[in-house]
Amino acid sequence: MPSLFRLSPTAPGVSRLQRDTFAFELSDGRQIDVLRVRDPRAKRLRLSVGERGARLTLPPRITLLAGERFIHEHRDWLTDQLAQQPGDVAPLVPGEAGSIPLRGQSLPLDWAPGRVARVVGDGSSLTLQLPPRAGAAAVARALRDFYEAQARADIGRWLPGYLPGLPRAPSRIRLRVLSSQWGSLAPDGTLTLDLALVLGRPSAFEYVLVHELCHLIHADHSRRFWREVEARCPDWRAERDYFRDEGRRLKAGLHVLLSA
Repeated sequence: MPSLFRLSPTAPGVSRLQRDTFAFELSDGRQIDVLRVRDPRAKRLRLSVGERGARLTLPPRITLLAGERFIHEHRDWLTDQLAQQPGDVAPLVPGEAGSIPLRGQSLPLDWAPGRVARVVGDGSSLTLQLPPRAGAAAVARALRDFYEAQARADIGRWLPGYLPGLPRAPSRIRLRVLSSQWGSLAPDGTLTLDLALVLGRPSAFEYVLVHELCHLIHADHSRRFWREVEARCPDWRAERDYFRDEGRRLKAGLHVLLSA
């Protein structure tokens, strides 16, 4: 069983999160990896499904055997939940033609030998250049670097138009893989945006940028704040609805591509 470490059968004195993974067969015969977490704050067994897959949470005094029985009892539920997860992005296989999402489109991607792992292209098709002995980690790094460069290019086009109406500019802009948020603004002016934004339609990405920039004017979500957002992005409600409909798919797609 692959694991980061071996969970103790019972852990009454556990004081921090402990994690490992185990293989599990679904009702339809598929094999998946389940993240098992021993959580000192958990009060009960919990099985959940998100963009990162299935997760089994165990309270400190619950045995591994009890956890195994629990997930087997909920096998059909887990199979149904995973079937409903957005999953239109397939993992890339080196040497095999594939595609990756960018700005609301699916772009074809091919492979070629190269001295360093990197993605190059003309906007309509892409090529991932890969050294002969490079592995999955190199592919993930190349994709992440490509997406970050594309996201920064978009931000660079949009940001100058909004700066004149702000009290100050962001102190810096970071791109991160976020689990639930799309963006945040720290007290020091650091603006953090989810890298998955560049996979979706550009107008939605720009809305999130506007939303966080308006927090430089109002730190809350008051009516005054939303008036500032609407003045800069009149269609913000449509973009918010877009994330409600497509957000999980975007985050799940990025997770698939960057998993090494």
